[in-house]
Parts: sequence; C-alpha cells; structure tokens
Amino acid sequence: MTIPIRKREGALNRQLYVGLREAILAGSLSAGDRLPATRDLAEQLGISRTVVLLAYDQLLAEGFVEGRIGSGTYVSSSVSPTPTVPSVRAARLRQSRFGQAASSAWSRVNFPRRKNTGLVYDFAYGLSDLETFPFEKWRRALLRCARRTAVSELDYGPAGGNLALREAICAHLRRSRAVVCEPAQVLVVNGSQQALDLIARVLIERGDRVAIEDPSYQGTREVLRAAAADIVPVAVDREGVKTAELPHRARMALVTPSHQFPTGAILSLARRLELLQWARCNNAVIVEDDYDGEFRYSGQPLESLQGLDRQGRVIYIGTFSRTIFSALRIGYLIAPAGMVATFEAAKWLCDRHTATLEQQTLAEFMSEGSYELYLRRVRRRNAARRDALLESIESHLGQRVEVTGEGAGAHLVIWPKRPVDEQRLIAAAASRGVGIYGLAPYFLGKPTQSGILLGYARMKERGIREGIKRLGELM
Repeated sequence: MTIPIRKREGALNRQLYVGLREAILAGSLSAGDRLPATRDLAEQLGISRTVVLLAYDQLLAEGFVEGRIGSGTYVSSSVSPTPTVPSVRAARLRQSRFGQAASSAWSRVNFPRRKNTGLVYDFAYGLSDLETFPFEKWRRALLRCARRTAVSELDYGPAGGNLALREAICAHLRRSRAVVCEPAQVLVVNGSQQALDLIARVLIERGDRVAIEDPSYQGTREVLRAAAADIVPVAVDREGVKTAELPHRARMALVTPSHQFPTGAILSLARRLELLQWARCNNAVIVEDDYDGEFRYSGQPLESLQGLDRQGRVIYIGTFSRTIFSALRIGYLIAPAGMVATFEAAKWLCDRHTATLEQQTLAEFMSEGSYELYLRRVRRRNAARRDALLESIESHLGQRVEVTGEGAGAHLVIWPKRPVDEQRLIAAAASRGVGIYGLAPYFLGKPTQSGILLGYARMKERGIREGIKRLGELM
C-alpha cells in the first residue's frame, strides 16, 4: 500500500490512520477487503509496528474496520464509500493521426454481437469449435511444457518465434496448403490481426494505393485506414476478386482466395494466375490471408497463391484462432526470404515476442500429430453441419435465395433474390431466437446487394434445421 508518511508532519500513527480512512471512504479499499498484516505494513512503510497497531486500533474504535480472530483486519461492511471527484480539469492531450484513426475504427468494429443470450439458434461466424477441441490433451501438453521448461528459458524469446513451432508450422503448411517456405521465413505473431498491422507498418507509406476486396474483413480495412493508405475497393463475384478491375500502379493487394471473406467465394485458378501477373506488372505485393483454408469439403484443394508465386511477391498469413481457440492468439506470417529480418525487427519493436510457453505447447501439439488429427475430426463435423444447413435452406428457403461459400470454411452466405431490409430481418429473427448477420458492414461503400452470413462451427444439426425453419417462416 502506498500511504505517504512524512517524519515532520505530526504523529506517525495519525498520518497512517488518516491515510487508511481516506482510502476506505474513497472506495480504494472496499467493504470486506483485508488490510495488510501489521508487521507487513510496518516493513513496507519503514515504521514501527507499534505505530501501525495504534492506527488500526483507532480505525476499529470508529467502526471503519473489524477484526476477525485468526484471520486479520477487514474493512467494515457498514462503511459506504463516497468517491472523490478530482477538482482539477483533465488536460486535453493531442492525439496523433494514428490515434484518431484507431479511435474512429473502434466505433465501426466494436459492435456488440453474439452477446444476446436469447439467441437459441445463433449462426455466429468466425468462431472455433470448442466442443470438438481436445482441451484435456492440450492441458496435459501445457503442463508438461511448464514442468520441463528451465528457468533460463523464461527470459525474452526470439522475436520471430519458437524454433520448434516455426518448424511445425512450416511442415504443416507444406503438406496442407502447398506453401513453399523454410522455417526461417515463418514469423509467429499474436493472431493474423498483428500480421496485418506489421505488414502495413513495414510496407505501406501514407497515400500508397492498396487494393482490397469489396466486401472485405473490417480488420483489414481499418488497419489500412490507420496507415493512411489510399484504399481501392475491387468487386467480388462467385470466382472471387475481379482481377480485371485491379488498379494500376498499386502498392499492394490484400485477398482471401481460399474462402473470400465474407462472401465465401473461392478464387479460381485462372484468376490466381492473373493476380500474380498483375503483381509482376505493377511491382506490387500480394497479401494472402488464409484465415480458414484448413476447411474444404469438395474437390481438390487449390494450391495457395504463395505456392504459385515464383518471385517472392506473396506474403502468406494464417491463424490458429479459427482452428484451435480464439484466446490462444497465435498466428503466423510467411515472409519472402529477403524481408524476414525487417519483419522480425518490426515484431520486436511492437511487443518483443509472442508468449513462449503457449508456443512450446502448440509446437508439441502439432509435432505429435494431435493438431492434424483434430482438424480431420472438425472437418467431418463441419461437413455434417454444412450438409444439414444446405438441406434446410433448400427445404425452407428454396428458390428465394442463392447460396455462396458452401465449398469451404465454416460459414456461407444466402443472397435473397428479392430486396430485403437486412436490419429488419436480423431484428425479426432475433425476436424468434435466431441469430443471423448482415453483409452491409463489410462493404466499403453502399452495399450492392443484401446478404446474410450463416456460421455453423458451433451449432448442432438439430439447431441448424430449426433455426433455418424459423428464418424461412420470416422470409
């Protein structure tokens, strides 16, 4: 506890008594809070224990505290604090351009979704399957890593990430996504959002033209706004981003080719090659956000853009938030060989490194095969959920909607063929316990068409069928 004690300003026990009383009345010490032991407080403040005892006796006599035999001294429950309001006017501090942009972005991305407990049938998207994940196995791996980690290893770690984890990520991406990389090119980050932020800091100057899909992920858009980039929206259709509409003389293009967010379109091979050709002609960088490329349900998975690239123009990013659990906050960035040192330096400046123990646990989880075993299980469960969703849409919505995004990921989009008011439909569905989500917030400008996102990663087939039945009755 910090209580100013000044040797020349009166009796020490009186000063201590006043300091503690003010803390109680101001609410800094709440009812039921335990006061420090007299010996401990005397040692902290450098005074005699007798002084502390006298102060405590005065507080006891006036009813501010109460003693509990064998337990200690506690703030009395009968005291009602009266928080003091500072009389000094707070200084008005000037924000940077980045601070203003971040503040403005917060109002757009911090919308209170998924907090309505009345949504029995919640088609929330962007979530991992917490029921399927083997938490007991994860806890055992975490405990093993904690037990065997030497004290010397609890110092700052490498900015690029734990070597074992980088090797495990590299091996997995080579097999599952045809990514061409070495472990040295893997940078472990705090989720794909940090990867986007690092890319903007390292590669974008104020006013640089940057192409993004429209509609697109809000986190990408706001990072670019904060970097003061000149954002150029490029329309999306059933084959993904329209490469013929990409701007000339652009610095970068950010795309989600494996499962476009939010429409779910898969970028065709022809357009992938056109996108790479565009990057070569414009000396541009492509950022491939493979946020849920692990989930594909029909046909052969397309090779990643990074795997098709032969000039080192593609930066590949991914995350474990969509496959393991969001709170883990571990993602990765695959940098071209010539940019690795720069990205590591930027990561070090940002936060030194990602949490070490969690990296060690994830490395073990991946290297022993548990991660791929879990992914296979989730794919099977997601496939069953997706099939139930498609069957329900066919039964209860029929020809009234078109569907996109059903071939991969963990969400799809229904496009009503007749005009609908997204917000009215969302509110009406919520009143019947069904959670659905509109596409309008993901467009840069005015939406060209109304659409509804339906996620299914955490739903059961029975709930999917009932939720779509209710939605069909509304529509």
